[in-house]
Order: sequence, then structure tokens, then C-alpha cells
Amino acid sequence: MSNLDRQATLSVCGGRGFVPGEPVRELLSPRKVQLGESTEVRRLLPNLGRRMIGAWAFVDHYGPDDIAGEPGMQVPPHPHMGLQTVSWLHEGEVLHRDSTGSRQTVRPGELGLMTSGGAISHSEESPAEHARYLHGAQLWIALPEAHRTVEPHFQHHADLPTVRAPVLTATVILGELDGALSPGTTYSPLVGADLDLTAGAETALPLDPDFEYAVLAMSGEASVDGVPVQPGSMLYLGCGRTELPLRAVSDAGLMLLGGEPFAEEIVMWWNFIGRSNEDIAQARSDWMTGSRFGEVKGYDGDPLPAPELPPVPLKPRGRVR
Repeated sequence: MSNLDRQATLSVCGGRGFVPGEPVRELLSPRKVQLGESTEVRRLLPNLGRRMIGAWAFVDHYGPDDIAGEPGMQVPPHPHMGLQTVSWLHEGEVLHRDSTGSRQTVRPGELGLMTSGGAISHSEESPAEHARYLHGAQLWIALPEAHRTVEPHFQHHADLPTVRAPVLTATVILGELDGALSPGTTYSPLVGADLDLTAGAETALPLDPDFEYAVLAMSGEASVDGVPVQPGSMLYLGCGRTELPLRAVSDAGLMLLGGEPFAEEIVMWWNFIGRSNEDIAQARSDWMTGSRFGEVKGYDGDPLPAPELPPVPLKPRGRVR
């Protein structure tokens, strides 16, 4: 998924200095961003008050959108560097193409995981024949220094492990939850899980006290640790938790995101994650001159041009503004 904002802003993230060592309840409101001509997303990360959750550095929630008779998602070829992208759907389909030659339709409950390493480009679009509704989340994971130039690749996993209770089904997207381990490749300690709660549910989910966590509300009416969450909002939970109380008034869908606090300071601009202004400037130049990021074959349209860099050098700082 691309950040299509033509006035792309700098996000300086990482470091442990702003990670609370105890549980908190910090409700994050989204910023609405237009993704192309047909899709509006609610951007939860980066947020004015919170930049990362473990290695999770970017979270967009979109839909449910009625795209019957509409083109749906149409994101032209664009580059990525220094990160992984996670495509997660509750409704609809997204056709992924990338410069390694991957071509895959991702459907609800399936993991589409792209690792950019030093350079990759991809496109995302609703297939010509698509379902009426489109609803999902797009997320980025920052790659640590030791792995940020790993060979680019794409993984698709249609059969993911689940944790089941009478009122809860948790699909483990990445990492491990309550003994269930996702087949998706990760490069730092983290977890991502889709939580399906039935109406009237009151339960608790086991957590790792060394991780920081947040919960993204996807659908329905629910509360997380006593805090009501509306679809399109995200509750940041801090560290130090061994379990998470959950309650659902109606059938509800949530996403649990967590991970060990990301120690490195990073620079995130447009669709790149680097460590310095020079990293970002070189990546932009390489994309605009057709170097390094390869070609996405099969997409009917031009690649996405990069916005102009800010007039001042980009510097990594901390996790919050």
C-alpha cells in the first residue's frame, strides 16, 4: 500500500525513550487520507501522539466501501524500502503485483506479506470482477538494521493458525499468540492478530508483558480494557500487560498489534523507511530515474511519481512528536 499524499510529511520514529513501561489507555483518532480517486482511508499510524507500536510503523483502515460498479482500489506501481507491508482484508479482494514477478489475489483471512528489503515496487488494485464491498487494513513493519537490505520477496498464506474460545476466534497474522505461530516471516519480535468476537462476549487475551500493544477497531461495538472503541479508531495500551480484557456488545472485529519496542531510530518519508536524509534522498532519486526498484509488469497505467523532498534535512529523532 502506498502513501499517496502529494504533500508527504516526515515521520521520525523509533527509540525506547517514549515507550511507557506500564499499561496505558491512549485512544488514537484517525486522519482521513484520500487513496487515489476512489478509496478514502483512516490513517492511525503515524499519529500525532504515537509513531510506532513495536516495529509496526504505519496503519491504514479502509471501508467497508460499496464499490459495486466502481473501480475500487487502484494504486499504481510505487516503491518501498526498509519495510514489510501487510495486506489484511475483512471483505473484498486485492490483486497484488510486484517487481519480483509476484502476482497474487489476496482475499479475506489471507496474509499478503511483502518484504521490500533494499528496494521493491508493487501495485494494488481491485480485480475487474470484484465483490461489492471492500474492507480491510494496510500496515507496514519497519525492518531492523540487520535485515533492512534483505532480498525482496512476497509471501501469501491462505491458511493461518487460530486460537479459539467460545466467544472469540483469534487468527494469528504474524508472530505468535497463545502458542499459535503464523507462517509469515518476521525480522523482529512482534505479533499481529485478527480478533472476531461474538455479541455479549466477555473474555481476556493472554499478552507478553515485554511487548507494547494497540488494538485497531475494525467493526462492531466493543470495549478494550474498559474503553469503548469505534470502528476506525485505535487504542494504544503500552507495556507490562499479561492479559487484555475484551467485551463485545455486538459482533465485533478487532486487530491486535504488538511487539518489542523498536530500539532503532528511523526516518519514514513517503513509502521509504531509512536511517538518514541521505537514505531517503537516494531512494527518491533512484525511483524517479528508474533505477533499483525494478518494474511492475501487467499493470495498465503509469508508475506513481514521488513528491518533492522537504526543504530541510530529514533527521531521526524519537517515537512521538
